Amino acid sequence: MRTLMDAESVLLSVLTPEGRANPHPSFAELRRLAPIHRSEALDTHFLTRFAECHAVLTNHEFLVPDLTWCSSNIPDWREHPAADFFYSSLLGSNGAVHDRLRRPVARAFGVRRIAALRRTVEKITEELLDGFAEATSSGGAANFQELVGDPLPVAVAGGLIGVPRADQEHFHRLGRDASRLLEPVRTADDWARADGAVDTLREYFTGLLRERRARPADDFASALHTQHAPGDTPLTERERVDILLLLFVAGFETTSGMLGLTVFALLTHPGELALVRADPDLATAAVEESLRWDTPVVMTERIAARPLELAPSVTVPEGASVTAVLTAANRDPGHHPDPDAFTVRRQGTRVLSFSAGTHFCPGAALARSEGAALVRRLVHRFPGLGLAGEPVRRASVSLRSFDDLPLVTTG
Repeated sequence: MRTLMDAESVLLSVLTPEGRANPHPSFAELRRLAPIHRSEALDTHFLTRFAECHAVLTNHEFLVPDLTWCSSNIPDWREHPAADFFYSSLLGSNGAVHDRLRRPVARAFGVRRIAALRRTVEKITEELLDGFAEATSSGGAANFQELVGDPLPVAVAGGLIGVPRADQEHFHRLGRDASRLLEPVRTADDWARADGAVDTLREYFTGLLRERRARPADDFASALHTQHAPGDTPLTERERVDILLLLFVAGFETTSGMLGLTVFALLTHPGELALVRADPDLATAAVEESLRWDTPVVMTERIAARPLELAPSVTVPEGASVTAVLTAANRDPGHHPDPDAFTVRRQGTRVLSFSAGTHFCPGAALARSEGAALVRRLVHRFPGLGLAGEPVRRASVSLRSFDDLPLVTTG
């Protein structure tokens, strides 16, 4: 009983401002005390070892919360546009419904498409670094997250979908507001912000689809009107709108976090930064190690479709909630030796940062490509790059990113 009380106390410490800033010690202690911990306060089983997290994410009988779950757990969900969106979209669907919604998205992020986008990613990266260079040219500091980390994935996702560059700057705040529903504990303010953002974004993408019907272009919004797999029921207008909404928000929300976290990790490990500067081909490995060391998406929830075994002595009943703590799994010493060390030449890295199984993030390759392009150009252009004060982290339990990452280029 004492161990369970201690484990619950450690878990809840992650919800404090100090715990949000650095959850890794708490998750390591939780893994030591109870690697499968049933939280009474949050009504879910928390998993902190890589093996159990991977097993749950790749087992199709562990479902994402969907509209069926929503009807039982959020009785007033119809009054919340954000709930209607999250629990009926690709993010909140299972089985045949999920497969049908995912197929057009998979085509958008195919190998050829990602390869074709690389030059675009490099061009946008260079343009944004020009602006960052200008902002720091007098020797002062500039917020790297605001000038580069956020707008890079916004521009890439916007270009892929077909959102004009002039419209993109407004979407960062809306994406952040919509993602409040990813928090494990939601306040009335979270719901209000998420509902307002979803309403605004749905209205925008409805208009964009109308425009593309009249004047098709070489973008995903245009392709959604004509592409569907043989035998599939054509997508409804609402499904098309929500696919665009999800791709745009997901396309930059976690990637922007990854970019800032990667730069911060390198700057706080000068020896590793020197390795990447000497060998730019290590940029890809640096991004992968950053994804492991400070995972942008902290946790993700699944629901047991029937009584299922989490471990030889632990079975959860049908309908039980299970939370895979991705950031803890990626620092599991049983999977990654010396997990708290940031090492760009680490061997055998295998992360859950983009989930796994049927809900593996379709944009993972594009996000990694953006990260590698940024690191490669950044270390080349700014040999004196350095921190210029204490960064301000985002006030979120589920998502890791910076609001302010102050850097100088003459440090």
